[in-house]
Amino acid sequence: MFITAFTALAFGFTTTRASRENLRATQIMLERMEGIRVFTWEQLTNTTLNPVSFTSYYYPPGMGSGSQGITYTGAVTVANGSMSPPANYADTQMKTVTVTVSWSSGGVTRTRQMSTYIAKWGVQNYIWIN
Repeated sequence: MFITAFTALAFGFTTTRASRENLRATQIMLERMEGIRVFTWEQLTNTTLNPVSFTSYYYPPGMGSGSQGITYTGAVTVANGSMSPPANYADTQMKTVTVTVSWSSGGVTRTRQMSTYIAKWGVQNYIWIN
């Protein structure tokens, strides 16, 4: 009975850890996407403002203060818009932005991905900066 209880407890901790890591990956991707959505059309492909790779860290509770925690590496891809079904304006006035985040946990590499479309005449043209 003790072995069964221990196995259930260990499974619960593993599931909680995986959920935290997945949530952090989603937060990182969403953070990048929100920044990208307000770029002008010209800024979208500027690798200084929108770097093609990035690194982020997650410090789970209970880790020592000197630890970097889990390292998330990400990549941003900006490609010509490819829609299904194809649209006339997709190649010149739309881009597909994909953010991919990878991390290693328990000896297994995990990956999450998020994509969105950006239009040349989209919301970024309505943002007013003082």
